[in-house]
Amino acid sequence: MKIYEESKKLFFSEKKVEKENTQIIFEITLANLRAEGGEINEKDFLDRVELLRALGQTVMITNYQEYYKLVDYFSEFTKARMGLAMGAYNLIQIFDEKYYRNISGGVLEAFGKLFYKDLKIYLYPLKGNKAGEIINSENLKVHPRMKELYKYFKYNGRIIDIENFDPDILKILSREVHKMITKGKKGWEEMLPEGIPKIIKDQQLFGYSKQKSQ
Repeated sequence: MKIYEESKKLFFSEKKVEKENTQIIFEITLANLRAEGGEINEKDFLDRVELLRALGQTVMITNYQEYYKLVDYFSEFTKARMGLAMGAYNLIQIFDEKYYRNISGGVLEAFGKLFYKDLKIYLYPLKGNKAGEIINSENLKVHPRMKELYKYFKYNGRIIDIENFDPDILKILSREVHKMITKGKKGWEEMLPEGIPKIIKDQQLFGYSKQKSQ
């Protein structure tokens, strides 16, 4: 929610953006919701959708593993500016060549679609491995073969750092919170936005059980 709120402020501050004509969509892809055995965890997937719906958000379900496919899809319906909000880890994945081996134009075709017109990425930092290290667009490391391409988009203003971030929440990992909920461990409530724990408990989302938590 911090990524959402801060990126929204930056997007609305753009000269070409009309706030009243902007549609905000939370996209969830089936590609990243597979259980260890490779099967879709339908309950977990639907719980995520329900939680976002309860927060009053518009949710779109896709099977796009690559961001460029998502942007290419949206470009069929609008010529206006688009923005993507994400964490630094997701941006590192975007610059991974393995996602573009099966398209005829390779990396260049994919990034031509990804940075459609003047699309911008609003980037929330990542906690590094070293004490006090914060990873943002300035020190983010990509594969050497992708380095110059990354620099091109970075220095042309296509990747914008969210500078108003909360360092205290960078250590919170969604997967760890999920494990705590399903295993009935205490303390996960403090790791989530206000009001969210109550929704999870009331609707018993993500495997939450009163018996487990006692």
